[in-house]
Amino acid sequence: MTNLYETDFHAWAFEQAGLLRAGKLAEADLSHLIEEIESMGRSEQRELVNRLVVLLLHLLKWRFQPALRGNSWRLAIKEQRIRLASHLEDNPSLKSKLDTAIARAYRLTLIEAERETGLPESIFDPVCPYSFSLILDDGFWPDGD
Repeated sequence: MTNLYETDFHAWAFEQAGLLRAGKLAEADLSHLIEEIESMGRSEQRELVNRLVVLLLHLLKWRFQPALRGNSWRLAIKEQRIRLASHLEDNPSLKSKLDTAIARAYRLTLIEAERETGLPESIFDPVCPYSFSLILDDGFWPDGD
């Protein structure tokens, strides 16, 4: 079992699924199954942060580069709001991790915003200026100060 886990993950996964379906828990590779299930949970958290980074980046660009606003940015914001809401619908327990996810995402967003806009990081708020409800609000479009 372990050897297949190391040499052919795909085959191992289907073998494990078959063993679990057949109720053969004693034959299943439980230590690796536990590891993989925990990894799946972490992956969903990373997806939440990644979606937030993309959305927050576009919100910052919208706010700080009004002359460059266009359909592409508008649609990116709209799309990411839908994807983020869907991800949370599929994983409702992630809602309890939103504050941490937003803080992590915003730190990454600042790097991307500086890279993509050419503006210094100091121009952006040091902490995320938007609540989660604003981030997801279809009617919210940040204006420049």
